[in-house]
Amino acid sequence: MATVALTDANFDDVTSKDGIVLVDFWASWCGPCVRFAPTYEAASEKNPDITFGKVDTEAEQEIAMKFGIRSIPTIMAIRDGVIVFSQPGALPSSALDSVIEQVRALDMDEVKSQLAAQQS
Repeated sequence: MATVALTDANFDDVTSKDGIVLVDFWASWCGPCVRFAPTYEAASEKNPDITFGKVDTEAEQEIAMKFGIRSIPTIMAIRDGVIVFSQPGALPSSALDSVIEQVRALDMDEVKSQLAAQQS
């Protein structure tokens, strides 16, 4: 599966649905971002059931600011509309695979219960 360019126009629609969405915050001038791109693309091919999105932080500065992105690349995992992981830095393939496995294994009822408890 190819990656999806996430913009202000489609970000909420793509990330609020049920399922897993990985987001790569990047910029074309960022060396680590450019080197990480093939790893991210390969993971998208291995996991066709996951949406792999990319946010160009130069073109979509409002999205980057909304999520407090201060370092790129930053990888964010969203499951069922809930941010469950966010970490700056390019991940090696094995670490990205591990993040995907951990996100898949989450008990989202438990996650949402914990979120509700924090908010009350």
